[in-house]
Amino acid sequence: MPTLAPSAPRKINLRRPDVMAAVQAQVLSHYRSELIDRIRSKGHVVSAEGRLTVKLAKEFGFCYGVERAIDLAYAARKVFPDQPIYILGEIIHNPEVNDQIRAMGIKFLSGKEKNANIDDLKQGDVVIVPAFGAETSTMEKLEGKGCLFVDTTCGDVMSVWKRVRQYANDSVTSIIHGKAWHEETKATSSRATASGKGHYLVVFTLAETDCVCHYILSGGNKGEFLEKFKGAYSPGFDPDIHLQAIGVANQTTMLRGETEEVQRRLKAAMEKKYGASELDKHFRFFDTICGATQDRQDALQKLLAEPLDLLLVIGGYNSSNTSHLAEMGEAKLPTYFIKNASKMMSDCSILHYDQHKHAEIETKDWLPSRSITVGVTAGASCPNNLIEDVIRRLFELRGVAVQDLLAN
Repeated sequence: MPTLAPSAPRKINLRRPDVMAAVQAQVLSHYRSELIDRIRSKGHVVSAEGRLTVKLAKEFGFCYGVERAIDLAYAARKVFPDQPIYILGEIIHNPEVNDQIRAMGIKFLSGKEKNANIDDLKQGDVVIVPAFGAETSTMEKLEGKGCLFVDTTCGDVMSVWKRVRQYANDSVTSIIHGKAWHEETKATSSRATASGKGHYLVVFTLAETDCVCHYILSGGNKGEFLEKFKGAYSPGFDPDIHLQAIGVANQTTMLRGETEEVQRRLKAAMEKKYGASELDKHFRFFDTICGATQDRQDALQKLLAEPLDLLLVIGGYNSSNTSHLAEMGEAKLPTYFIKNASKMMSDCSILHYDQHKHAEIETKDWLPSRSITVGVTAGASCPNNLIEDVIRRLFELRGVAVQDLLAN
């Protein structure tokens, strides 16, 4: 391998036809489902007459960005079969996928199962950047060491970075609708301050948005405001100064309707304070919701308009886009957020994630014994093989082999 001078970042291009062809069979063997393909071909519905009908949302599971990230991680191991490879954190928010990454001997530099330290990396070491991206300070540290990068950052995320950098250049504060603790929002926030003159404030809920609007219009106790948003704003952020010109951005996996409401409320506050004729000087907004996230939300909305008895949402419990699908379901009907089929212990007991308690809970008698229709969807980080397992388990609990229903 050629010697690299420290502080000379180098991104490795693995999306070459020869490399990607070599890893496709391995990726498909781990995550593809012929059963799901067959259900798709039959109108996304499979039914055991008089017992159980399963309706699969029209859009679900892996998006292009997730597929690309996984392909690149597998390609990195293929190209560097004997060299240590590191990843900054979970490549996506799905435990089974991350377990596969670990099984390939790729070492994690953060998280609960961290097994390597950034400080120990050296020149020429290969580092995978997850789909969420990474904070600028982390990238600069690795660049200083002369590491090689396999960058799987989603293109939609990088589009948001472009927006917040432009806001910073124009002395406009980024109001980011997202989760301040989420890897993507951390990475985005760091782009807002990268030039040294930008600022940001992260709002998670509409209640927090209303708090910001109130401060814009009426001022208030600065200390209390900063305490309320502790950990969610840039160093040196002063609401008396930095809320005079704002631009809305977002974590790409948030609910579109909620992000639109955040921008609507902030726009109304700025218009009321400065007047319609001056609004352009004080407020900006760009739609940066991920297309795949929106497709899955739209598909679920259509599914929820059909007669259903309950909904199963499959995905990692720390997956933002999956959690929002579960929220949509919970507003309509009994909804169970599970990470895999093993959580359906019997027709009398299911373990599922409660987003309000931030814990897995057990619900009894969750699957009615009468003939029912169950909706199924999955987040953009959930592979088809896990969705297959859930559908198989559902029919198994009814004493039916689902493949027999799709034989013709």
